[in-house]
Amino acid sequence: MAWFYVLAAGVLEVVWAALLKASHGFTRPWASVGTVAFMILSFVLLAQAMRSLPLGTAYAVWTGVGAVGAAVVGMAVMGDPVNVARVAGVGLILAGIVTLKLAA
Repeated sequence: MAWFYVLAAGVLEVVWAALLKASHGFTRPWASVGTVAFMILSFVLLAQAMRSLPLGTAYAVWTGVGAVGAAVVGMAVMGDPVNVARVAGVGLILAGIVTLKLAA
């Protein structure tokens, strides 16, 4: 169950990151409220995961899922540039997440 929590927390991190961008520096109320709400939910799930997963593994997987997800959403939806270096960087982060999962 801990792995479900940390993965769900990572997905929620992607959601709040996208909402943070949409909030335009917390000047748009609904996006701002959504950002904070999804941040809290993400942290709650991360805290649950950390009850049984090692700190370094849980935190690295959480941030890795969030980073990969935010990069993909940025490139696919928000017009961020797509190039070989960015895609390779995402691949390296994914490789690190898988390695940490296998080592846990």
